Amino acid sequence: MTKVKESMALINQFRDERNWRQFHNEKDLAISISLEANELLEIFQWRTAEEAKVDQEHLKEEIADVLIYAYMMADNLGFDIDEIIAEKLVKNAIKYPVATSKGKKG
Repeated sequence: MTKVKESMALINQFRDERNWRQFHNEKDLAISISLEANELLEIFQWRTAEEAKVDQEHLKEEIADVLIYAYMMADNLGFDIDEIIAEKLVKNAIKYPVATSKGKKG
C-alpha cells in the first residue's frame, strides 16, 4: 500500500468512526479546502515569509487540513491522487516548458 493510500485509509477511518461521511459532499469539501487554505494564508498575513516560517506547528496543521479535505474530495470523486498529480504535471510541463520557464516566476 502506498503512503497516499495509507493516509487515505487513516482519514477515512477517522471520518467513519465519527459518522461524518454524511457531511462530506463535494461542495462542502471544496468550501472546506478554501477555508483551510485561507487559514494557511493567514499565517503569512502582515509577516515576511521568514517570520511566518517560525510558526512551524501552525503551518503543519493548516497544510494537513488542506490536504485532508483535498484527499477526501478526491476519494469521493474516485480519483487516484498519484494519478491526477502525474497527469497535471504532464500538462504543466507542456504549458511551462523548461526552455521558456526556467528561472521565471510561475
